Amino acid sequence: MPNTKSAKKRLRQNIKRRLHNRSIKRATRTQCRKVREAVAAGDLARAEEELRKAYKLLDRAGVKRIIHPNAAARTKARLAAKVNSLKASAAASGAAQ
Repeated sequence: MPNTKSAKKRLRQNIKRRLHNRSIKRATRTQCRKVREAVAAGDLARAEEELRKAYKLLDRAGVKRIIHPNAAARTKARLAAKVNSLKASAAASGAAQ
């Protein structure tokens, strides 16, 4: 346990920041899951909408260093690849008909 006044304040700040960062990380992971679920369901319009929301959350978390910026970029690229593959398969099935 902290003994000095400044150490006690630092502990309070750390707890508050940790809770804030955890909520942002959880929201980001939830949004990424929504994108993957929309792709799995084959719903292109919903997947693109959820992807835009995920981009926003990932960019913000990366800029604020809640997650590493490269991790944010990597996650965005992987989600975009999934949506693009869904888009390509939808175009291919549309052209085949």
